[in-house]
Amino acid sequence: MQNLNFAPLYRATVGYDRIADLMDRVLSTEVAQPTYPPYNIEKTADDGYRISIAVAGFGPDDLTVEVRDAALHVSAKRSEEASQKAYLHRGIATRAFERRFALADHVRVTGANHENGMLHIDLVRETPEALKPRRIAIGRQAGTEVPALEGTAVN
Repeated sequence: MQNLNFAPLYRATVGYDRIADLMDRVLSTEVAQPTYPPYNIEKTADDGYRISIAVAGFGPDDLTVEVRDAALHVSAKRSEEASQKAYLHRGIATRAFERRFALADHVRVTGANHENGMLHIDLVRETPEALKPRRIAIGRQAGTEVPALEGTAVN
């Protein structure tokens, strides 16, 4: 495994240590990344996103969507009555799962919808007024006014 050195990042930035932690978590090969259930992440607007998770066999009551610790947690667990059926062939995987998505700052979940075997979770990035770009006026010291140009140009 290749080790990354984040020292240059720390020298040139302030407050980006969370990104370094995220990179360490993503690049870690100690924990196998789950592949079930399949999902899509799409950009729906400049500041809008949608996570669509294939949850065939699960109803809305079997699913849980939570936001905690700056992460979106989606989990599913089948009810006991559904597991008592006798199957001749079982090709639809309905095993319990937990999927975690790290959320960036100021991203919040606006809603979740279960439709046709898909769980759609809508998110939006809301930048607070304090973080939006603003123009700073540059003041002048008293007595250092710029003299106005007078007269006409000479050729």
